[in-house]
Amino acid sequence: MNLLKGLRLRLAFVGSLTVAVLVLGATASIAAGPAPSGRVAIAWHVTISPSWFDPSTAPPQITPFGMLYAIHDALVRSYPGQKMGPSLAESWQESEDGLIYEFKLRPRLKFHNGDSVTTEDVKFSFERYAGAGAQALKDHVREIEIVDPLVVRFHLKAPWPDFMTFYGTTASAAGIVVPKNYLTQVGDDGFKKHPIGAGPYRFVGNKPGIEIELEAFPGYWRRVPNVKTLVMRSVPDATTRALMVKTGEADMAYALDGVDAEGIKGDPGYKSWRPNTPRSSGSSSPSSGIPNRRGTTNGCASPPTTRSTASGSTRRRASAFARRRG
Repeated sequence: MNLLKGLRLRLAFVGSLTVAVLVLGATASIAAGPAPSGRVAIAWHVTISPSWFDPSTAPPQITPFGMLYAIHDALVRSYPGQKMGPSLAESWQESEDGLIYEFKLRPRLKFHNGDSVTTEDVKFSFERYAGAGAQALKDHVREIEIVDPLVVRFHLKAPWPDFMTFYGTTASAAGIVVPKNYLTQVGDDGFKKHPIGAGPYRFVGNKPGIEIELEAFPGYWRRVPNVKTLVMRSVPDATTRALMVKTGEADMAYALDGVDAEGIKGDPGYKSWRPNTPRSSGSSSPSSGIPNRRGTTNGCASPPTTRSTASGSTRRRASAFARRRG
């Protein structure tokens, strides 16, 4: 099945932009940490589209997950070094016959507007989803049963071992939960103009084709992000991205190629490293396992307010990052 093969290929990689948000924001600990502070500007290698704000219409690529996982959250999701782990759902289980998948939400979850996250939102989000893998999911799912506000069951027409691959990983955005009441009020276009999610960062503003501003959400269930403000800038030109990092206009830059990348790596003011490849595990660097063209390098400079870790690489095709010293 070509669709499944393609989705599994995407599943093998957790995008650099996605993991960067995880590193700058939430960690695996739910313990209270210091109040978020500082501002990080990230130069993206593509033009950020408003369609990335809405998981139901995000294109079938890994890059939009960098935005999706900043604003939104999913029942189950991929983590650095982990194919799948609990997020909005504190647990899930599969019936012995493989026909029922039951998810239990964490209590007291909130969207950015203060609305509670409930199983009504889970069902609404799934039924509304029209992105990659949507047809395959709808062909296999017979019914979604809301047991109570925290428990929801997916009933399949027949056993389907790939259900969690499609629903609980970056193979699709079907597991991302959006607020039913808010979206019903503002409509699809209104949601793209001002998205509301349950992720670590809330939407502040958008200058179309130029930059997006996000702010740490103090009610995020995992923990409040370390960095208060994220500015995502669209900078398609690699030379410009490299210059922005060197001048301090950007704190991170992605997908720097050739001379631009070597200029960053060779600068004594930066520390560079290569993240683990998809076959490796345990990496939580900002570009863990992202597939690149041969010779491609990602440059990154982070302020002291951010946390990041580096680890070795087993293959030269892996991305490399740079961190400004001092």
